[in-house]
Amino acid sequence: MNPDDEFSEFGEQLRRPLDVKLSEFQRNGRLKHLILASQLDSELLERLRRMADMIRHLSRTRQGNLRLKGLLAHRRAMLYFTQPSTRTFLSFMAACQILGVTCNEVRDAATSSESKRESRMDSIRMFSSYFDVIIMRTVIPCFSECCAFLMNRLESASMRSVPIINAGSGADEHPTQALLDMYTILRTFSEDYTQESKPSRFVAQQSGKPVEAGPGHKTYLFCGDLGRGRTVRSLASVLSQYEKVRMFFVSPDNDVLRMERKLLERLRNSGVECEEFHSLDATIDGRPILEEADCLYMTRIQREHNSSVDEQNQSEMNLADFRITPERTSRMRSWAPIMHPFPRDSVTGEIPVSIDADPRAMYFRQARNGMWARAALLVHMFDASEELMEIYSNRQFHQAT
Repeated sequence: MNPDDEFSEFGEQLRRPLDVKLSEFQRNGRLKHLILASQLDSELLERLRRMADMIRHLSRTRQGNLRLKGLLAHRRAMLYFTQPSTRTFLSFMAACQILGVTCNEVRDAATSSESKRESRMDSIRMFSSYFDVIIMRTVIPCFSECCAFLMNRLESASMRSVPIINAGSGADEHPTQALLDMYTILRTFSEDYTQESKPSRFVAQQSGKPVEAGPGHKTYLFCGDLGRGRTVRSLASVLSQYEKVRMFFVSPDNDVLRMERKLLERLRNSGVECEEFHSLDATIDGRPILEEADCLYMTRIQREHNSSVDEQNQSEMNLADFRITPERTSRMRSWAPIMHPFPRDSVTGEIPVSIDADPRAMYFRQARNGMWARAALLVHMFDASEELMEIYSNRQFHQAT
């Protein structure tokens, strides 16, 4: 079945203004579904950061782990991942296990009744009969959004409906990656990490003053496949809500790989200063861009999406300008974290393993943060925040950092 035909009934809903759709994905001040990165406002991100910190602290003790496992032990989750995934799938699985959520999975639509010509929407509705949340990753654009509309329609008819979590939808959005990226950024630039009274390895002095706390007033440098990078698209959208954010986009001079024009326009309209470059060695106002960056976000070239023409064009590119090297990192600010959504390309080597020992290399910690951030998301969506805080406030199970 053609996906366009299958989802045509939701076409009008998909075309509505963003603010209208966002209101339909909320319930009583919390997320009803998580479909779009735009749902992650600064207030919600801070609440999720605090809950993720509570969960990671509680998990350090046996008693804390036992209490966490009882928090959502009455819930069941379907992980519907028909697009290949390692980190997103496993971190959601681990997050569910931490909270006691029972999980089942479908990793290949060919093993489901879709092989018998069952529609995708029928599959989703069947999953909602057995599970309390559907976490889905798919190559089909807007699929998760249409599933959320379906659940809303069922709810309005007083029929069973469950939350939908978009764990990656086509080339559109990856809001839970933006969540864990923001969790990493918030922790890196939190007060605890930037105050002189409690220094960390990321504390730096600039003109005799500590780095300003928080995600605002920073320059973020994104490098790699930006045109097809849903992680970049989602994170940039979330970061645009903070004050005085500047973004540098570094990609090959190629229509497929450079940042999407519509997103650039939207970012600029929201007050973000955006600049495009075609090498990590580029300069702005006479200064190397690497020396200006407060955070470097690397991505790989996503060759699995290439057409034969794309493959031919990219095979002729020299990608040396889009690789991090020890010489390039030596020009970066001492506090600037190096991030990557993974997987990294072991052949192209946009981040060689020689960089892994750099104290600013955050990508493995960033991946682990996904487990805590996604656990906090589940607590929030199942309205168990107060129970978590009660467990955390009980000093019998609390272990200070």
